[in-house]
Amino acid sequence: MSTTHLFLLPDLGEGLPDAEIVEWHVAVGQVVRLDDPLVSMETAKAVVDVPAPCSGTLLRVAGKAGDVITTGAWLAEFELDPTLPQRAAGHDTGHVHGAGHAPAPTVMPPMPSLSASDLSNDLPEGVTPAFGGGFKNATPALAAPAPTPAPAQREDAGTVVGAMQVSSEVRRESTVAVGGVKAVPAVRALAKKLGVDLARIAPTGADGVVTLADVKRAAERGEARLGESPTPSALRAPAPSIAAPVADVRPPVAAMPPRPERSIDADFDTDAPIRGVRRNMVRSMAAAHAEVVPTTLMDDADLHAWSPGEDITVRLIRSLVVASAAEPAMNAWLNAKEGTLRRHARVDVGIAIDHADGLFVTNLRGADRMDAAGMRAGISRLRDGLKDRSLPAEELSGYTIMLSNFGKFAGKYATPVVVPPCVCIVAAGRLYHGVVPVLGGIETHRLMPLSLTFDHRAATGGEAARFLKAMIDDLQRAR
Repeated sequence: MSTTHLFLLPDLGEGLPDAEIVEWHVAVGQVVRLDDPLVSMETAKAVVDVPAPCSGTLLRVAGKAGDVITTGAWLAEFELDPTLPQRAAGHDTGHVHGAGHAPAPTVMPPMPSLSASDLSNDLPEGVTPAFGGGFKNATPALAAPAPTPAPAQREDAGTVVGAMQVSSEVRRESTVAVGGVKAVPAVRALAKKLGVDLARIAPTGADGVVTLADVKRAAERGEARLGESPTPSALRAPAPSIAAPVADVRPPVAAMPPRPERSIDADFDTDAPIRGVRRNMVRSMAAAHAEVVPTTLMDDADLHAWSPGEDITVRLIRSLVVASAAEPAMNAWLNAKEGTLRRHARVDVGIAIDHADGLFVTNLRGADRMDAAGMRAGISRLRDGLKDRSLPAEELSGYTIMLSNFGKFAGKYATPVVVPPCVCIVAAGRLYHGVVPVLGGIETHRLMPLSLTFDHRAATGGEAARFLKAMIDDLQRAR
């Protein structure tokens, strides 16, 4: 048996071509045990803790934080320690990468994954046009199962996106205490990006965990900068006010509007590498442009019959469910290479969410089986999961139809992008009041602009128009 083990970067979810190193949890020369946290990697969908594939001394690593490693390329090399637990040779997972990376070690397989502010319009939270991810079906893991007694010889734990299996217990991306500071890898990555010293932040999370909000707040206030001494806010003198002399009777000069503040994490005048979520956006948009034959229909829904306090997001999702039943051609996947079209009985809505790290598309599964309360709870859960990047990768793919809302910010109509294999995306624009003819005169009603883009290879214009009409008819009904 070889005394060394070369560990290749496994597929961390949905066939992604690479991942970025966020943080090594083991230094070269240290001993690590089987399934202990080895390294945090950021894919286009999530920050993933990769467990050690064996027990032994870490001899060398393929890169440092910020380096991008190709899936299937070597990630780390170990000197095996026969006195510590090792994965049984018979437990080969069978996970295979591309050729050219010999010798091939036992590589742990990914959990089946599916391929990111709330989607209201007028509206509490904003969502921007969708850029997608992968598209496999899986049942989302909403909570870790309760621990069960470990069998005498357990199966290969494997590499799991957003979770690690140790013994028979699955645990989410764990909070790692380094230097006395508790924070998940995503928080450490953001702090490094913004130049914030985690050790000087007052944590607000449970059990003294530093959260993403803590890091962003410190960055916005200019506190806890790396390499700087803390400056008490109380010592900051307010800017002196300037008053015109009493004797000055000249007409006042109009004040210049305040200069807008720039984003705290913007990197100006440099050619910065595109990484993580935004790198995947480049890929998926290029693929969509090359593959899809897009056509867009636009119309308005009259919301005059709505009662006060209607949940716009829920009404939009309900209208998608109703329209999918009336015209199934839009709730479908097209496999152009195989020449197949799959029309779905279920309605899994991909909701596009704008995030500081890039654009995410979350999957509200089983929307056709939900009532209004269930839809709202599901949307809130997905939105909250993105705030600290704790949402598992399987919650970011597998949707059957896509929904976007750019109207929270500006604009009425758009040509949203369909990401294959989906064949349709609906976008809601900014609500406005328009003059509507009624019997005996005219009235002013609140209108919702809708834009539907579909892949004309998979559906006809008549099918798309019938789908849009069914949406509008449902949106125009009273609750």
